[in-house]
Amino acid sequence: MKKLLGIDLGGTTAKFGILTEQGEIQQKWAIETKSDDNGSHIVPGIIASIKHRFEMYGLTKDDFIGIGMGSPGTIDVEEGTAIGAYNLGWSTLQQIKKPIEEAIGIPFFIDNDANVAALGERWTGAGENDPNVVFITLGTGVGGGIIANGQLLHGTAGAAGEIGHITIDPQGFDCTCGKKGCLETVTSATGIVRVARDMVESYSGNSQLAQAINDGQEITSKLIFEAAEQNNDPFALMVVDKVSMYLGLACGNIGNTLNPSSIVIGGGVSAAGEFLRSRVEAYFLAYTFPTVQQTTSIKLAVLGNDAGIIGAASLANR
Repeated sequence: MKKLLGIDLGGTTAKFGILTEQGEIQQKWAIETKSDDNGSHIVPGIIASIKHRFEMYGLTKDDFIGIGMGSPGTIDVEEGTAIGAYNLGWSTLQQIKKPIEEAIGIPFFIDNDANVAALGERWTGAGENDPNVVFITLGTGVGGGIIANGQLLHGTAGAAGEIGHITIDPQGFDCTCGKKGCLETVTSATGIVRVARDMVESYSGNSQLAQAINDGQEITSKLIFEAAEQNNDPFALMVVDKVSMYLGLACGNIGNTLNPSSIVIGGGVSAAGEFLRSRVEAYFLAYTFPTVQQTTSIKLAVLGNDAGIIGAASLANR
């Protein structure tokens, strides 16, 4: 039985997994991402770690079908290069495929980290290996990946699946991308707090959460969801409703355009679970037409931190 190697490269750690052809993780490990010196130590560190593990487990290149990796930044899938991954110190074009293939001798494949997480959830997660799945990740930013007819969509410049930049309010908040009202500005972890701070200005009812904001206390998206779900805080419920409306609107547009079998919500904010999912679904149903209402479902991601490793490995499973 040949194996797959999946790598999920992040700003703080690079996670590795050795998997079966069916997508089951057999071994996992992680190393620190050394982003100093313009990220020049990252690829050599990955190569050294793989070689070390192969020695430990008595593996050779002949045991493997291929290596797949998910990386932040703009990825050239054919050339195997990355650029613009500022959290890694990669502001200039980085060769990734070439040095790793030369050093390890195994075919190497790479894609954007959000795309790769989408592939993971689609393969062994909530997507149930359906050929049409959309994945949205709600974290410090909002990313996504689109799988249509079994193929990951890249678009003409690799920007397909940038769900975080769907416009949900043309008069909305400024986004780092340069335009206004992007989904990311209201449904990322920081975006949800921004919505709360904006709404509190016109709120006059009784609410511990509203009081905390007005008192200048630090609040988080997690705190907002907890106040809504556990304490029935009326202001927190209003904020969650607004955020769910924005997310439901974006999901509705995606559903009407692509009609996937499922739109899977993952990332840190998705820890709010069914409380968030059911509210997003209610708005999704309001913003879709009957065929989509009946055939596209809103689901929560199930793989957690393993989605990236599993999806990366699937890149090599050709």
